[in-house]
Amino acid sequence: MLIELGMKAKEAAVYLNRLSVNRKNEGLFAVAKALVTDENITYILKANEADIAAAEEAGMKPALIDRLSLTKERIFAMAEGLEQIAGLSDPVGEVTNMTIRPNGLRIGEKRVPLGVIGIIYEARPNVTADAAALTLKTSNAVILRGGSEAINSNKILVDVMNKAIVDAGMPEGTLQLIEDTDRKTAVELMKLNKYVDVLI
Repeated sequence: MLIELGMKAKEAAVYLNRLSVNRKNEGLFAVAKALVTDENITYILKANEADIAAAEEAGMKPALIDRLSLTKERIFAMAEGLEQIAGLSDPVGEVTNMTIRPNGLRIGEKRVPLGVIGIIYEARPNVTADAAALTLKTSNAVILRGGSEAINSNKILVDVMNKAIVDAGMPEGTLQLIEDTDRKTAVELMKLNKYVDVLI
């Protein structure tokens, strides 16, 4: 299963590498808009309620439950974060540390996409939106593996964002979630060197 995700992400990364900053920003604004429709807010909050109920039943500490919890205001804040990232200058193609050698040769460092980024994180659904935004802005595909405590929230968030991303003309493998939260999938993701270029 993870190999299929990796293959789709690799294909998407090639496409994303050629995207203009305007196209990427259009995608980010589309995702932000999708998150805050009345229908999607209802879906997201309902999924989050299931996660909170399971967390309370498992005896999770109140502070951790608060980090897990989503509200309408927090969803709007997630969307605002996406718009802020869209407003940043494009890091891809930027040249830094330019120097001129004695022979006149100009040498600098050019920022390029990494390719496919794998991210492992725990019970904070807002990280799902942040990770999607930052990787898209930098022309990278991403495979997310969140904690079991937020799986329902993460699944609906990725569904909503993916639909907006694809509708904006991006490939389906741009944003993917590993829905199996067993510890072994985190280990498998760490071993997916053929497809994942950077693991966080």
